[in-house]
Amino acid sequence: MAQSLDTVFAALADPTRRRILSMLLEDDMAVTDVAEPFEMSLAAVSKHLGILTRAGLISQERRGRVVWCKLEPDALRDASIWMQSFGQFEAVNLDAFEQFLAKEFRDDG
Repeated sequence: MAQSLDTVFAALADPTRRRILSMLLEDDMAVTDVAEPFEMSLAAVSKHLGILTRAGLISQERRGRVVWCKLEPDALRDASIWMQSFGQFEAVNLDAFEQFLAKEFRDDG
């Protein structure tokens, strides 16, 4: 599972790939439609799609001459479960923490 998580998180680390996943939330899209809003070559977008495919986050299917991309939401399940395991800890209130540190350092000085 660790290698699978590494692959998923590596794929999610790039903002272009996250944007592609967001686009695919709406519906399946042809590769050319996925590439349209990006200011990069079709080959560069295809590399991003390849990374997402290898991570299992999307699938690609040829229909005639067109390659379609489809979101595979179940691929995020293991990553989601792993991240939720950290939910047992209370969220840190950064403002309160900053005030605490300021008071501590003020009292020491």
